[in-house]
Order: sequence, then structure tokens, then C-alpha cells
Amino acid sequence: MIDFLLAPEMVPFSVALLVMLMIGAVEAIGLGAAAVHLDAGADAAADGGDLLGWLGIGTVPLLITLVVLLALFGLIGMAGQQLAAALLGAPVSPWIAAPAAFAAALPLTGTCARFLGGILPHDETTAVSLDSLVGKRATIVVGSARHGAPARAQVRDAYGQVHYVMVEPIEQGGPIAEGETALLIAREGELFIGLSEGGSPLSAIDHRAALPRL
Repeated sequence: MIDFLLAPEMVPFSVALLVMLMIGAVEAIGLGAAAVHLDAGADAAADGGDLLGWLGIGTVPLLITLVVLLALFGLIGMAGQQLAAALLGAPVSPWIAAPAAFAAALPLTGTCARFLGGILPHDETTAVSLDSLVGKRATIVVGSARHGAPARAQVRDAYGQVHYVMVEPIEQGGPIAEGETALLIAREGELFIGLSEGGSPLSAIDHRAALPRL
């Protein structure tokens, strides 16, 4: 078996399968966690090229597409050489077998990539818009927020992620001291309007709170 795998006619396919196994081993021990994101620019490329989309690039991470291509190339090549040996008495030249196996592996790679793209979990983002922070409670962490002089505040979104925003009180409201919390009632660009929870009543909210969010 070893002699068969190391035969000159089989070397391209043996190398392809070896590389595929090495990539799998690296992924298995966690060293390739960043490598699966090699598809960062592949989505845009796939959108702009029918050939890349046909190959399944952009459907799954580029590294997975590469592994599938290597596996199919190696397996098809070995199967072809075994068939040639059975029919012709000997494997054909690798200069003939390798291009033929590669050509056969390409459409199958696209099919497999699209299939895997439908069953593999996709990345999910917890990014939120600034508008979603309106209605949240923020804590002043630097300085004292006064009308016309906002202060830096910390607020958590629906996913528990911390955001730092600039907050100033409503016009009729008093200052919001460092360490106090404020209800974010409106946003004007990058600035949030806050209502001190220990200060002005809700009835003191001025017309600025009703302004459309930008």
C-alpha cells in the first residue's frame, strides 16, 4: 500500500491528501481558529465572480473549500489511477491524471461547498445600533454631565456588551454626577440625552426628547 501511495504516478494525489490531513490536524488542536476566517474577502469576490460562486467560495469559509478540493482531487486521482491500472495494466502519467482529476474535482467541490454551507453554523453578530441604547440606563463614569457639557457614561446593550457614550441631561434637568445613573431618552447624533433617575421627574422632559433619532 505504501509503495502504491509513493509511486510517481500517485504522488500528486498523496500530497493533496496529506495536506488535507495536516489542515484537519491543525484545526483539531485549535491552532487554525483564525484560518477559517480566510474568507473575509471571499464573500465579496464570490459576489463579483460567477466562477468563484460556482466553486462555492463565499458559501463556506475558504479553508473548508480548500480542504474539500484537496480531498476530492486526491480521492478522484487515486481512484482513476487504480482504474487505469486495472484496465491498462499500469497507472497513467501524473501529467495526464492530475489535470483530469482536478477538472473532475472542481464541480464536485462547488456542490459539496454549497451543501456544507446549508448545514454548517454561521457566524452571528451581537453588534447593535446606537438607537437601540435609547431606553437603557447609563452610569456616568467620568465627570459630571450638565446641559451643554456632556460627560462620558457606560451603558450595556441587550447582549450585555458595554458601550461608552456621551450623555448630557435634559434642558430642565440638573447635573448628573459621576457614579449616578440616567435613563437615556433620546439621541442626537453621537450625543445621548439622559434623565437622572434621582433628579427631575418625567414631566420635565422637554421637546428635545421627542426629536427624531438621527
